[in-house]
Amino acid sequence: MAPKTERIQFLRAGRQLRRIRSFYTAAILLWAGSAAWTGWHAPGSRQMWVSVLLLAVFTILFVTASLALRRLAVPATGRPVHHAAPHRLPSTRRHAPA
Repeated sequence: MAPKTERIQFLRAGRQLRRIRSFYTAAILLWAGSAAWTGWHAPGSRQMWVSVLLLAVFTILFVTASLALRRLAVPATGRPVHHAAPHRLPSTRRHAPA
């Protein structure tokens, strides 16, 4: 069984990868729009090729983050994750402290 801190690190890493993936998605959309715009107005220009290059870079980063997120499997403990203290039903039998 994995220690609790290791499980928390897996959860944090997954959360961070999802955040950066959304950033890469926004960058892909921005550079795709920029490449299309400059390709329409000045086809074959240096600005168009820079936009295409940055589009390719962010696409590769997005794919890399997606693959890392897929490979990052949280180890299963066999029970649901509870982040708060467990809620116990009041017992009818009370034991005296030892």
